Amino acid sequence: MRTIIVDDEKLSRSVLKLLLEKHCPAVNIVAVCADGISALEAIEKYQPDLLFLDVEMPGLNGFEVLKACKDASFSIIVTTSHDQYALDAIRHNALDYLLKPIIREDLIDAVDKAIARYHPNGSADTKPDTSLLEVLHQHLYPGERLALPSHEGLRMLLVKDILYCAADGDTTLVHLVSTPEPCLVFRSLKEVESQLKNKGFFRVHHSYVVNLNHMDRYIKGDGGDIIMKDGSCIPVSRHRKQEFMDRIEKL
Repeated sequence: MRTIIVDDEKLSRSVLKLLLEKHCPAVNIVAVCADGISALEAIEKYQPDLLFLDVEMPGLNGFEVLKACKDASFSIIVTTSHDQYALDAIRHNALDYLLKPIIREDLIDAVDKAIARYHPNGSADTKPDTSLLEVLHQHLYPGERLALPSHEGLRMLLVKDILYCAADGDTTLVHLVSTPEPCLVFRSLKEVESQLKNKGFFRVHHSYVVNLNHMDRYIKGDGGDIIMKDGSCIPVSRHRKQEFMDRIEKL
């Protein structure tokens, strides 16, 4: 896929270019631009399939660049240090929304979405991904509820009511304070974990993410075990033990 990077920060441009070259072989970087004007020139010249676009830039900002691109058929991945632009990203049919510093796994996932929507004739399905809607939801309702897909449709879960989350293949069992029966949601544990960042949760094991606010006690061991307030016993993996201990010392 012909790809253009647009970012006014030299380090951000270099890091993104390096990550793409190392981990995303389907991406062919045809131009790297430091401002909106040069971005428009590159878009006109190269007719890209994929555009990585920073928001805050001098002169033309990222969304002003998009407004100037009439009938654009390329996929757009917004890259920014701020989460308040999610609504504008949706309005401009962005495929994904990556917060800096960009995490390698998130970048690979975003590029995979672009590949899945790429068509050989150069056009692309540019409807926004549901993960972008979740970014918006988290911005509008911080620390309140999560909207997660389930058998019935969408489950609106209060973050403070989540005891812990357990991996169940490609899905996740969310254990709640309010009910003995866990809620099965159609998201991997990694995806659920990403939505619970900075909300008092910690990945203590490859199969478990716990709400530290509902932890009753920790039992020493090779990795050790956490006893939750409902009596559940959650193992702590050896390689996560020290990071876990450092985290609970700050509570």
